[in-house]
Amino acid sequence: MKKQLLSLCIAIGTMTFAQSTDGPKFGIKAGGNLSSITGDDTKSKFGFYAGALVNVPISEAFSIQPEVVYSQQGAKAKDNYEMATYTIKNMQQNLSYINVPVMVQYNATPEFYLEAGPEFGLLVNAQAKGDINGQTYKANNKDSLRTFNFGAGIGLGYRFTPNIGANVRYIVGLTDTLKYGLGETSRNTNFQLGLNYYF
Repeated sequence: MKKQLLSLCIAIGTMTFAQSTDGPKFGIKAGGNLSSITGDDTKSKFGFYAGALVNVPISEAFSIQPEVVYSQQGAKAKDNYEMATYTIKNMQQNLSYINVPVMVQYNATPEFYLEAGPEFGLLVNAQAKGDINGQTYKANNKDSLRTFNFGAGIGLGYRFTPNIGANVRYIVGLTDTLKYGLGETSRNTNFQLGLNYYF
């Protein structure tokens, strides 16, 4: 009886270990951003993101998912401005980042998961855009912004099949986006909704 019980325990342990050590799954992801920059005079703007990921199981319940994502972010100005003889409208700050989130995922069920983790961002392009006296102007202002952005993300996801899933994530910046904020702190915020495809 003891031998049978021991054999059963070994078999269950082997099955559990096999389930928790599935190999990594590579994939791609894409979707939409609703981003902003903290401040009373800003509002959200739409953009998109796209990138690659790898999901690495560390147990049956947990996995780690590093990603490399191109992300369009930024914000719009809430109001129009009058300066001397100039009327400034439709001002917006467009930011392009290469972001590297590293999410720890908790698999509440085989389909549904929760996630949280840090995000490291590298600013690759920045452009201010607006209409001045009815004419549209654009200017590169990357030099006035910090190149590195650090944030924290939380989210959830659902796997419709082993290969296709949807993900919702909110990322809040923890570092100032401006080099010279004059005492004001401006941080990125970003709400993402999109699809993941695993190979």
